[in-house]
Amino acid sequence: MAIIIKNNEQIELMRESNRIVARTHELLRKYIRAGVTTKELDAIADEYIRGQGAVPSFKGYMGSSTTGFPGSICVSVNEEVIHGIPGLKKLRDGDIVSIDIGTVKNGYHGDAARTFEVGEAPEIRKRLIKTTQNCFFKAIEYAKAGRHLHEICAAVQETAEAGGFSVVRDYVGHGVGRQMHEEPQIPNYKQAGRGPRLYKGMTLAIEPMVNEGAYEVVILKDHWTVVTRDRKCSAHYENTVAVTDGAPDILSLC
Repeated sequence: MAIIIKNNEQIELMRESNRIVARTHELLRKYIRAGVTTKELDAIADEYIRGQGAVPSFKGYMGSSTTGFPGSICVSVNEEVIHGIPGLKKLRDGDIVSIDIGTVKNGYHGDAARTFEVGEAPEIRKRLIKTTQNCFFKAIEYAKAGRHLHEICAAVQETAEAGGFSVVRDYVGHGVGRQMHEEPQIPNYKQAGRGPRLYKGMTLAIEPMVNEGAYEVVILKDHWTVVTRDRKCSAHYENTVAVTDGAPDILSLC
């Protein structure tokens, strides 16, 4: 397994990309309301990211600007887990919307996801969002030098299931740096053994994806959008973190 170690200068460059991601999330938060389309959110994010001298990482991913992922951000509503394509769908009061944002600047990537309420969501959806966030913060207690990767994986699953929810198993977190997706992969459920040892300077995108119902997912005919098989809601929370000797350094917070 390849392990990518960053020096302080590289981590600071990554922090710059991740701050743009974090600020884009904070900007979009102001526009998330009933009646807004997911395409409108995409346009706002694209303009802001490019205005900061960065490029949206997702635009054209797995192809070109015309053949790859068509959006600058992923916007996934309710039962959509990840990779929702921005379009003419209008948000409705009570929806939850997961937004995943990636940027690249000076050759380094930032990556973070958030799930937001639209207006006033039902209590179960509020609890799903909160539990997903808790999964991340419980997981990063183990994201320090000398611990092992699979401790992170187990913490996500245990926290989600303690809240009465399930974790997606088909998609994972990952290393991030010069490439948007680097080793190691970071599943959100328990793995055999302890996994690789974590070292100071590793940068990881830890991203719990938690379902209200069962963990099974399917891909829609657009070949991108992942939805829960039972069509119950899903939430997503992700940050890019740098491993240190102590508490992890969360790069994608404002």
